[in-house]
Amino acid sequence: MRADRIGTVLGKTAAVAVILLWSLFPIAFMAMSSLKPAREIFAVPPTFAFVPTLEHYTALLVRWPDFFRGLWNSLIVTVGATVLTAIVATMAGYAYSRFRSPALTRSASFLVAVRLLPPIVLTLPLFPLINWLGLSDTHFTLIVLYATFFVSLGTLLMRAFIDKIPVELDEAALVDGAGRGTLIAKIIAPLALPGMLALSVFVIVFAWNEFLFAFVFTSTRAKTAPLIVSEMLGSFDGVDWGVLFAAATIQLLPILIFVCAMQRHLVAGLTSGATKG
Repeated sequence: MRADRIGTVLGKTAAVAVILLWSLFPIAFMAMSSLKPAREIFAVPPTFAFVPTLEHYTALLVRWPDFFRGLWNSLIVTVGATVLTAIVATMAGYAYSRFRSPALTRSASFLVAVRLLPPIVLTLPLFPLINWLGLSDTHFTLIVLYATFFVSLGTLLMRAFIDKIPVELDEAALVDGAGRGTLIAKIIAPLALPGMLALSVFVIVFAWNEFLFAFVFTSTRAKTAPLIVSEMLGSFDGVDWGVLFAAATIQLLPILIFVCAMQRHLVAGLTSGATKG
């Protein structure tokens, strides 16, 4: 029996090691390559002992200043989409949690169905409409699109959290004269904060790295960092892999730090919303 348990533990450990290697090796290769001299990036056999250099980061700053403007645009869009999604999803989740009707039940199925649609299906009919409204190449357009894309999932997630909040708190607040808006802002939102944090992680990761909507609906002013990285791949001068790896590392680093910092809240939030009290 003891040998069986040891074998099980070793098997699980090996599986975790393989998953970590599969996930972390590309990131490690990219970060190391951004610090290697150009001639050593694709050396065969690969070199792991090298003198680090910042030449690729310097070249990125000089040759691709648009990349850093793209990072700023990505930050604006990501923050805006996250705040909008959290607000709308919390309000909608409250409605689904506290009210019951056949229309709401059918609309919940509609939310799931819409979420399953490929993004390209939505971009084609929206493109002429957004152009006609004069909203092309704006932060506002991307913020609304990203928030819309995640509101369906966010609503169902927030409903699971709000279901765990006793209805008696609502009744007590309403008896004391609080309106629905005050009730959601001062009672429901603080108690459902773990769910909002979990939802925010999903939205931030999506919005920071999203390419399709940004490619279709922006051109200059609101162009995000992923678009600049794609331009590096299609440069007429050829691909400078060192600069490309430097840009990808800079783009990845903030989101990686954020996800690691929020990991505890994300796990706690998801597990809390998965069960009902």
